[in-house]
Amino acid sequence: MSEPGGEGWCQSGNPTSVFAYEGHQGPEEGGMKNEGEMRKGEEEGQGKEEDEDYDSPPERQIVVGICSMMKKSKSKPMTQIMERLCKFEYITVVIFPEEVILNEPVDKWPLCDCLVSFHSKGTNERFPLDKAVEYANLRNPLLINDLNMQYYIQDRREVYRILQEEGIDLPRYAVLTRDPDRPEECNLVEGEDHVEVNGEVFPKPFVEKPVCAEDHNVYIYYPTSAGGGSQRLFRKIGSRSSVYSPESCVRKTGSYIYEEFMPTDGTDVKVYTVGPDYAHAEARKSPALDGKVERDSEGKEIRYPVMLTAMEKLVARKVCLAFKQTVCGFDLLRANGHSFVCDVNGFSFVKNSMKYYDDCAKVLGNMVMRELAPQFHIPWSIPMEAEDIPIVPTTSGTMMELRCVIAIIRHGDRTPKQKMKMEVRHPLFFELFEKYGGYKSGKLKLKKPKQLQEVLDIARLLLAELGQHTDCEIEEKKGKLEQLKTVLEMESSLNDIQYGHFSGINRKVQLTYLPNGQPKASSEEEEGPKEGPSLLLVLKWGGELTPAGRVQAEELGRAFRCMYPGGQGDYAGFPGCGLLRLHSTYRHDLKIYASDEGRVQMTAAAFAKGLLALEGELTPILVQMVKSANMNGMLDSDSESLTDCQQRVKARLHEIMQKDQDFTEADYQKLAPTGSPSLVNSMKIIGNPVRTCDQVYALIQRLTSQIRKRLEDPKSADLQLYHSETLELMLQRWSKLERDFRNKSGRYDISKIPDIYDCVKYDTQHNATLGLEDTLELFRLSRALADIVIPQEYGINKPEKMDIAQAYCLPLMKKIQLDLQRTHEDEAVNKLHPLWFRYSRGVMSPGRHVRTRLYFTSESHVHSLLSIFRYGGLLDEVKDQQWKQAMDYLSAVSELNYMTQIVIMLYEDNNKDPGSEERFHVELHFSPGVKSCEDEENVPLGFGFRPASAENQEKQTNQGSLEDLSQDEPDRALPLSELISIRRSPMIRNRKTGSMEVLSETSPSSSKGASYRLFPSCSRQSPEIKPTGLGFEGCSMVPSIYPLETLHNSLSLKQVDEFLNAVCEDSSDAHAKTMKALSVLFDTSSQGYGQAHTYPPPKALSSSETPVRPPTHPLCLSSGPPSTVSSAGPSSPTSVNPSNPAINFSFSE
Repeated sequence: MSEPGGEGWCQSGNPTSVFAYEGHQGPEEGGMKNEGEMRKGEEEGQGKEEDEDYDSPPERQIVVGICSMMKKSKSKPMTQIMERLCKFEYITVVIFPEEVILNEPVDKWPLCDCLVSFHSKGTNERFPLDKAVEYANLRNPLLINDLNMQYYIQDRREVYRILQEEGIDLPRYAVLTRDPDRPEECNLVEGEDHVEVNGEVFPKPFVEKPVCAEDHNVYIYYPTSAGGGSQRLFRKIGSRSSVYSPESCVRKTGSYIYEEFMPTDGTDVKVYTVGPDYAHAEARKSPALDGKVERDSEGKEIRYPVMLTAMEKLVARKVCLAFKQTVCGFDLLRANGHSFVCDVNGFSFVKNSMKYYDDCAKVLGNMVMRELAPQFHIPWSIPMEAEDIPIVPTTSGTMMELRCVIAIIRHGDRTPKQKMKMEVRHPLFFELFEKYGGYKSGKLKLKKPKQLQEVLDIARLLLAELGQHTDCEIEEKKGKLEQLKTVLEMESSLNDIQYGHFSGINRKVQLTYLPNGQPKASSEEEEGPKEGPSLLLVLKWGGELTPAGRVQAEELGRAFRCMYPGGQGDYAGFPGCGLLRLHSTYRHDLKIYASDEGRVQMTAAAFAKGLLALEGELTPILVQMVKSANMNGMLDSDSESLTDCQQRVKARLHEIMQKDQDFTEADYQKLAPTGSPSLVNSMKIIGNPVRTCDQVYALIQRLTSQIRKRLEDPKSADLQLYHSETLELMLQRWSKLERDFRNKSGRYDISKIPDIYDCVKYDTQHNATLGLEDTLELFRLSRALADIVIPQEYGINKPEKMDIAQAYCLPLMKKIQLDLQRTHEDEAVNKLHPLWFRYSRGVMSPGRHVRTRLYFTSESHVHSLLSIFRYGGLLDEVKDQQWKQAMDYLSAVSELNYMTQIVIMLYEDNNKDPGSEERFHVELHFSPGVKSCEDEENVPLGFGFRPASAENQEKQTNQGSLEDLSQDEPDRALPLSELISIRRSPMIRNRKTGSMEVLSETSPSSSKGASYRLFPSCSRQSPEIKPTGLGFEGCSMVPSIYPLETLHNSLSLKQVDEFLNAVCEDSSDAHAKTMKALSVLFDTSSQGYGQAHTYPPPKALSSSETPVRPPTHPLCLSSGPPSTVSSAGPSSPTSVNPSNPAINFSFSE
């Protein structure tokens, strides 16, 4: 053991004091004394020291030297830890002044027995690591962190090499090393949606990291299917840690590591080791999500301690030992059901954790004493990490906790979907089909711009041949080839302006192999099918989420926060902020799923942005928060391959709708056997279906004539319609419907009715400024026709509705059942560590989670799921008055519009016996989505939003998300602007931008108790408003969304579970088909684009495999409003495709 050596560095005063440079506070203020202050104290008053009752020092001390840049040496974590270290009786700490480190030779540096030294970048100069190594060789102190290994930590290539050698999981990666003098000579091939580095292909999204670890400019590149561009991360500047850039090309100078992007649901985990047996972990919002750093009221980044799994603790031990860094920080990404190390930072302390400061000092002190003075070593006990702390709940009355929220939501407002079919036989199409692997499944989807360009090239070539040879053997019809060419050229020439930034997901070509050609569609066709195989080419375009749709989704996301309990601390008293509180403290287990349609994915991303108060572009949110594709039909449906039942239903529907006479009583029985009021009303409006179709056809002709006249008017030449559409494109839309609706024989194609209604609904809402005549009459008639055709395509009678619904929804139903069952399991992805909250502020129930599962899908799944709840036998209408009222309400709803929601909420009553059927309680809520643009006087009224938790405390005021609205007041919808003026949350600007204000509105009380209007009506103007001549870009009000209506609020979990089991096992054929799909859905690892799927044997999923397990220990409540606290243990991490934002989920999900 040594004395602090060098001039001016002798030991003096209290042996447990710390020598420091100027700027530290004295011990009285909790700081450290420097040498000058101590000498001055000796000269001015020797007696004072005796009065302070200091312990007399032993003759020799263990000197711990701190050798780092001043900014690090005087940081709060270092100060706090060194003060605690000095409480060891035999330890003294010496801080090496920065000027000595930089300017003095190492033989003049102070002496020490143990050295804490680490590389960092100072304000003006870098730490001289070479000199520190020289000093260590000269004095041979005990090294807390190895110095030579710190050279490796500065190079990401070396970090990854060491991790790989130690068998630690890390993302798949490749290193691109460039010669600075010849940067163009490198092994990099860049494609539109991938890069190839040294022969290794990385599809977007991928990460590009500079090889120098000191360079924090890490870029994430997104696929065109999600919007393209890149997220640029950097060292935190104020409240920003990254920005989104439209730039999609990789950097052309410098050396980089390219690696797979790991989808982590927007959360990073930072791990801090102190020796191989101690690790502290904290979760924080990923800097790549929206780039906004979440800070608390003191301006510090919000982080929360989370528990590491046994495997992660082993990884922490391996990292600590491999890099020989006792104090070491590294980053974990939890994805794919695994934890991956993506960065090792070397010497790093936790900020603002008193518990960590205590533990770190104890571990370091014990380590130093054990190595250097074992004879004096009296170890301080280090608390073991307790996995569960029993906390007694403080409930009263029959308050219930929200445990799980499941919502199935239709996408938002979109541009009209358009489709064209043609049979093709040219060898070029077959070559294209073979090139992209179409023969494997008999079907092929082409969405990428490069693929669509190839289709366009073929179309151009065939049209050129048709022009040159009048009798050539090319069998493709010229008109359809022209249309194919026009659509593909329209999109490419407009540079993605017309159909938005997300070009890759709003148009596609589907090719289906027909071994014997296409059969005749009807008996009217003169020619029989040609012999030999052919391909059915289906071109789809349009159907993109509009700016109005994005606003709808984001506003609904904000409003959805009010489903959750009120907040506490900074979040207290503001409706909707309980969810933000839960999410920011990592007690919210959120998963968002979407089908592979672009409009559905963007709706999900916009909803997530509103729900979580995120900022900026949707692309980063989509890639990180939304799981989609490869889910084996859970949310997708192939409209081209209908079931036998659907084919029969459509044929019957067409037959009934082709009768040129008024509907008879027999027709009412045939078409509306369920007696649905909405159907009956529509049939009354129509009267004679053929005559109504005649009227619709005439109105379309009148409409196209008006548009042509507008086009001839020079004033209208440059008129911009909503969302950058032109009059010419609008005419193309309507002209195609005019051609397709009535065939040559005069019969009407009933399947075009939904498209006609789609188009007129869009123009009535968004292009009303054109002032086209008769559009409202066309809207009224086409809506009446659509209100029959659309719902009845999903079955006319109850058995048909159930059969078709099961074909669409069985995987989704089974997933919902698993969600409800798994709620009781405590395996959390980011499980808060209960022990830390003696030292943490504001979180009273660290062990409790809320599970949220959001499923975004299209109209077919929403119709089917509602049919299952209505006709599957959940409850008996005769015996249950509440269910009868709900069924009457649903029968009166004519349309499941954009943003339709079906919401299932699971509560737990902690006062009931854990084994009791009354312990878990399920509620079912519904909203028909967006309001249409007229005749809203006839809209059916439900009975309001009546969560049972509110009914249990009618006479109390809920301080959280729902106000006490049990007074009898008329139902009224407040515009959002009025809501904001009533009660504006100060957090909107100061804390979480976009927090929802008051979202309750009054409604009549029902016999069951207080009822609420959740998500009230609100109209917002679309943000896309640009005056352009006679039209206004985006000049369209965003329609409001119907509030949630409670269908039932007193179901037991057992009831729902048995119902779901019965539905899923109803048909043996459907059951076998579903089990096969589910075995793929839950048991396979996900596949990348273009990879062949391998399916394991089907695995039966019975409810016995995932039993409902009530918690075995008392569950605590949060300090928020007692009746509405939520929690549920999140599932284990999802099984995902790391190279793709489109993610599978595992069986454990």
